[in-house]
Amino acid sequence: MKEASIIPIMKFDNGGIPFKICTISSLREEQPENYHLAHSHDYYELTWLTDGTGKLFSDLKEYSLYKNLMYFIKPNQVHQLLLSGDAQGFMLAFKDSFINLGAHEFDLTCQSSLFQLFSHMQVLYVQKEMVSDMLEIMIKMIKEFKNEFSFKAQLLRRYFKIFLIYVSRQFESRKENTHHSRETELTQRFMEFLEKYFREKKMVADYADHLCITPNYLNGIVKKNTGFSAGHLIRQRVVLEAKRMCRYSDAGMKEIAYNLGFVDSSHFSKFFKAVSGMNFSDFKKAGINYSLLSAQGLIA
Repeated sequence: MKEASIIPIMKFDNGGIPFKICTISSLREEQPENYHLAHSHDYYELTWLTDGTGKLFSDLKEYSLYKNLMYFIKPNQVHQLLLSGDAQGFMLAFKDSFINLGAHEFDLTCQSSLFQLFSHMQVLYVQKEMVSDMLEIMIKMIKEFKNEFSFKAQLLRRYFKIFLIYVSRQFESRKENTHHSRETELTQRFMEFLEKYFREKKMVADYADHLCITPNYLNGIVKKNTGFSAGHLIRQRVVLEAKRMCRYSDAGMKEIAYNLGFVDSSHFSKFFKAVSGMNFSDFKKAGINYSLLSAQGLIA
């Protein structure tokens, strides 16, 4: 059986460093015609709306966007963005390799901040007292991105790290500040491993073996850092991908089951109902017709 396709995946197209920054205005002019349709990326994306309004549909959830709201998109995360005609702001796109370049500069604390932002948050309101400082950094990054001077990548990484520090401060006041430790690092590694191998590996023991710890210990630290056990997150990740494929492609249950590593569709059907609480066929029938979104007064 052929592997079922999901939705268009946009590839990182910057020929130089694995980092890109632009304004929403320039993005609107350069973007492909189907950019406003449901799609995913093979890179991280951070967008800050400094003016205007919009709606973000991400993994079957809807978010209202407004001035000084920031949203975060992970690689392979299905989303659709609809913005008002007067929308202004900035978009940052980058790959893991940008963070890993010059690892001595991008320390574990910075990577942990990224993990927190892209794993636990979807949208974030930028506090007014930080707007001017963050705008200044954005403008410096755009200026540096456009030039061809030496040490361009190094300077961009430094600006980016400073910007992430400001962003991280926005949510520190909303949750108890957890000191970076081996447990949080292991949780981060589990989440990264899960994102790569959820189709093939569905047992907590698979991930625990990879991290050289016991399944019980993995369940405990993951629940401590995310609020859910590792087993719960594994099951939810598999069902999320099934919902994505069901909603955004014409793949049938057999194709989706095959794509997600199930030996037969009946096993997948039972798994889907047990985790999501509803039959696969009922979920498919209840699907939202995203083609109607453009008629709701928003334009991409």
